[in-house]
Amino acid sequence: MSRIAVVVLALVTAACAHAPVRGAPRPAAASVPTFSFADDTFAFANIIRERHPHVEGLYANYCFVLARGMRQFHQFARFDPAAPRVGAEEYARRVRAVVGHEPWAGPLPSSERVVIPGFANLRAFSAAEEAAVKAGLGRRFWTLVHWTNWRVTMPVPDGHQAAVLDQVLDELAQGHLVQLLITNWPRHELNHTVVAYGYRAVNDGVELTVWDPNDPDAPGIVRFDARRERFISTRVYDTSVGPIRVFRMYYSWLL
Repeated sequence: MSRIAVVVLALVTAACAHAPVRGAPRPAAASVPTFSFADDTFAFANIIRERHPHVEGLYANYCFVLARGMRQFHQFARFDPAAPRVGAEEYARRVRAVVGHEPWAGPLPSSERVVIPGFANLRAFSAAEEAAVKAGLGRRFWTLVHWTNWRVTMPVPDGHQAAVLDQVLDELAQGHLVQLLITNWPRHELNHTVVAYGYRAVNDGVELTVWDPNDPDAPGIVRFDARRERFISTRVYDTSVGPIRVFRMYYSWLL
């Protein structure tokens, strides 16, 4: 590894590290109480382009857009099913207003949130107004070239993944959704993102329950093996079970 790469890795690792402040013991299991997989996720999926090589117009390679967008809806939108519905252009404008907020910002109070009229939740809204939602979410380019994506190519030092797990569990125990970058690089299979919304202790580790933008129908599972201090892609859509590396995403202006 070059000297510059070592310095960069050390800086990023230091930025990711923290000294958690412990109050009451962390519960053995927790989930974000205000989040519902059935209601608060998109009804459509990010499509894996390699599985549809000759299909034009796919909504493919939008996993980062969808994962970030789901968090932004959870933090900055409010649904009002009793309000009259509006047209597709207005819905797209309101989606743009939702995703215009920085994903690492704290949730807004109800009175300051972007109102989505005519629907009870994100699942119903994105099912009925799929084209408008996709238009409002915007393009994928800047997510594909985001400067932190280079982390998938780098090794991680001892203890790094355990520290990431500690941060994720702290956030989940506090009721915050956590977006994760997951990869099994150099295998050309998984360079992806999911959103963790719960966890539970299991024998020799912890299971994270995740929403996967590639699979709107069922939750996924990423397991942490405490003995080997590594994550396992236990149930990630269209991915082999095996060791992966995990990083938090969009939790500050820097990372």
